[in-house]
Amino acid sequence: MSGISQPGQSGAEKVIDGKAFAAGLRERVARAVSTVSGAQGFMGGFTPGLAVVLVGEDPASQVYVRNKGKQTQETGMRSIEHKLDARTDQDTLLTLIADLNADDDVDGILVQLPLPKQIDAQSVLDAIDPAKDVDGFHVINAGRLATGGAALVPCTPLGCLLLLQDRLGDLSGKHAVVVGRSNIVGKPMAQLLLGANATVTIAHSRTADLPAMCRQADILIAAVGRPEMVRGDWIKPGAVVIDVGINRVPAPEQGEGKTRLVGDVAFDEALAVAGAITPVPGGVGPMTIACLLRNTVEAACRRRGVAVPEM
Repeated sequence: MSGISQPGQSGAEKVIDGKAFAAGLRERVARAVSTVSGAQGFMGGFTPGLAVVLVGEDPASQVYVRNKGKQTQETGMRSIEHKLDARTDQDTLLTLIADLNADDDVDGILVQLPLPKQIDAQSVLDAIDPAKDVDGFHVINAGRLATGGAALVPCTPLGCLLLLQDRLGDLSGKHAVVVGRSNIVGKPMAQLLLGANATVTIAHSRTADLPAMCRQADILIAAVGRPEMVRGDWIKPGAVVIDVGINRVPAPEQGEGKTRLVGDVAFDEALAVAGAITPVPGGVGPMTIACLLRNTVEAACRRRGVAVPEM
């Protein structure tokens, strides 16, 4: 489906349903797991395993880890959870990572961020075997992605790319503007778009005349972590807008102390102009765990030198 607005196109038709796409992706992952486990005649079957490490009791992280475990099991994979006390020191965590690296039943390792202040997150991420780095944060995977090699790709930008390709098909020649330059979203998003033959501009808070830059985009990726920063008049008519932001803001209209989630884009304003747009919530968010599961199957197959089933 084209991202360009058509006459009479309703607002609902413009909304990219990430929740529905993620559900379909999880179904495809489950079929792939069934294939590699031997249920469909695959010789030398195996069951991919994902190990998730949680340090401390951050409420949001606990919910996220619980959801990861549930969805991992629902696709037929093994879910291995390690929950450590908030006082855990860095050496203890690194020892656990080394054990998981050496465990042949573990195909993917994910350390839930943020980590307590006594632990250097980058040292922990660097300790993960790149072949099991299903978050795609290891410098080796980042380097492979940047140089066009085969890499495990960060889950959120991968989810954005899949949504774009589903909506637009071929991205060749389209001008994509990525607002945000983080190692987790902005930079890998730009590399993925380059790999899809888009023309890519990376913008950020110090870009001169950021609104004018955004108006040039056929594809606009907002990943800055600022609530509703991107306004409707920043958007080129008919552009496809992918809103990566998840920001909690006060919602006094819902009662004292209440909050609501908004993206980095002023959704209602953008909806009137854009050809297609992801909502918050229900857009990019659901794609992250689905892509994590996809990466785990891919890692499991690569480690064993077998072809990755289509997902």
